[in-house]
Amino acid sequence: MENIKENRDIILNKINNIHKKSFFKNSVPPRLIAVSKKQEEYKIDNAIKIGHRFFGENRVQEAILRWENRIKHYDDIELRLIGPLQTNKVKQALKIFNTIETIDREKLAKVVADNINDKTKTKTFYIQVNTGNEEQKGGVSTLEASEFINYCKNKLNLPILGLMCIPPENEEPAMHFSLLRKLALKNNLTELSMGMSNDFEEAIKFGATSVRIGSKFFGDRKY
Repeated sequence: MENIKENRDIILNKINNIHKKSFFKNSVPPRLIAVSKKQEEYKIDNAIKIGHRFFGENRVQEAILRWENRIKHYDDIELRLIGPLQTNKVKQALKIFNTIETIDREKLAKVVADNINDKTKTKTFYIQVNTGNEEQKGGVSTLEASEFINYCKNKLNLPILGLMCIPPENEEPAMHFSLLRKLALKNNLTELSMGMSNDFEEAIKFGATSVRIGSKFFGDRKY
């Protein structure tokens, strides 16, 4: 049985130690987003019991089934959508997630903007950037990113706070984290969601404000 408290303590210590030695040491350390995709329910409960409150889900339906009742008892939990969002799931997503990190195309951004109202739970959004320009992966291209950010912020009035990326598996992640940071600075965005279990330490060196970690936090997933 996984010792989630021990796993969490190890990760948080690494985050804080790397952050203290980084160029960004005077800013707030990155948030640890526990990726609960396809994890067993007892692990989620264990994480909540030890005080963890930041979670990332990849699918809207899975998130609703898992969190709808839990967030009634724990109103301080922050849920993030870190997987692709289909336009027909937008209304549901806006009711369950605090933050959606995967806005990546005009059609989706427009549907999101059209469905925001006073009762919407989602208060902040990130643009997903496809820094490796991979055909099979979501995200706006790097060349179109600034124009798309401007469209979302100024034409649709979406509260875009940051950027998110997933570097290609076969490339050095540092160059992708560096590129994402430059895009954020260029567009006056403060939040950077970058870094996962295998590369979060590198992401922190480039100014990640949140890192998304699954297996190193929860242990192996159940498929």
